[in-house]
Amino acid sequence: MKKYNVVSLFNGMNTGRQALENIGVKVNKYYSSEIKPYAIELTQHHFPDTIQVGDVTKWKEWDIDWKNIDLILSGSPCQDLSVAGKRAGINGSKSSLFFVFVDILNHIKSLNPNVLFLQENVGSASKLDVGIMSRALGVYPVRINSSLVTAQLRDRYYWSNIRTKETMFDLVTDIPQPKDRVIMFKDIITSGTTIIPQDYLKEHRKGNLSTIERNKHTCLNTESGQKGHSQEYWINRDSKTNMITLIYEYNNELRCKTNTEKGYEVITENDCIDLSFPTSTTRRGRVTKGKSPCLMESSNNLYSYKDGIVRTVNKIEMCRLQGFPDNYCDILTTAKAGSLLGDGWTLPIIEHIFSYINQEANNEKTNF
Repeated sequence: MKKYNVVSLFNGMNTGRQALENIGVKVNKYYSSEIKPYAIELTQHHFPDTIQVGDVTKWKEWDIDWKNIDLILSGSPCQDLSVAGKRAGINGSKSSLFFVFVDILNHIKSLNPNVLFLQENVGSASKLDVGIMSRALGVYPVRINSSLVTAQLRDRYYWSNIRTKETMFDLVTDIPQPKDRVIMFKDIITSGTTIIPQDYLKEHRKGNLSTIERNKHTCLNTESGQKGHSQEYWINRDSKTNMITLIYEYNNELRCKTNTEKGYEVITENDCIDLSFPTSTTRRGRVTKGKSPCLMESSNNLYSYKDGIVRTVNKIEMCRLQGFPDNYCDILTTAKAGSLLGDGWTLPIIEHIFSYINQEANNEKTNF
């Protein structure tokens, strides 16, 4: 069986390697370009043979036999492309690293025209930026939402030559949509209450990010008193220490403030509450029914409501939202695990895409 030499750029938590392992694609050498210390720590914990090569912008200095690379992976930064970011576009300071991937890919292609590649980025990228990336790669992407295989709404574009088809005008990535596994947010919630670890709160405060507190407690029982009773339960403290009531109880309903006609959404059992933008005056979808909103790298501001308890999504639940085993991030703090999971790939989606590597190889053998 063929063993693949792989280069993974912006490697993060090493989802590409785990996906290859899970579907039985053998790896000979796996080169990882990553600069976050805790991402490297997690990668080496699971796959000690990973070869760390460092900063992607210094790729010309790497000791790699480029002509023998079979697969190159890239999840270039999305901050300038995402609707959650500043929308600077593909030429923004972070997302422009995509073109470093293109340079590396073209260099490998000049030595090995058969090299396979996978590039991922956010589904909220503009049509202009998607077009620029597609023309640079010579193939248009497939769009897949992780909600098909996990409890998370995570819309992403995937560019790949692993399986393609020609249309009248373009070459497009021909990865079929995965089968819907019908996994709901309530299915991934663990039992019992969870207290946010102090190291998580400390890391949020270091970056002046929002934390949700009520009288310095991180867990709240919302079972109320009499009809008509109005009580503020969760107070958000932003970086300027302004106090903003986001979640409160009124008339025996737990409510979350939103910019809607009513001014709030009612929170019911097993809903997911998204407080990622606590100071926003235009925020609407703070309460999601059935699924979780997208995990984000900057902070974990997703909350569950069950058995009268509102609490933050814990480390195990974040792993489940991205399709990883419960213990995958055990060596990391909750904050570090949340950072990598929020910035990473959905494992079952990558497995699904990689499952066509062997299929296409078998098809080529049959055609000879």
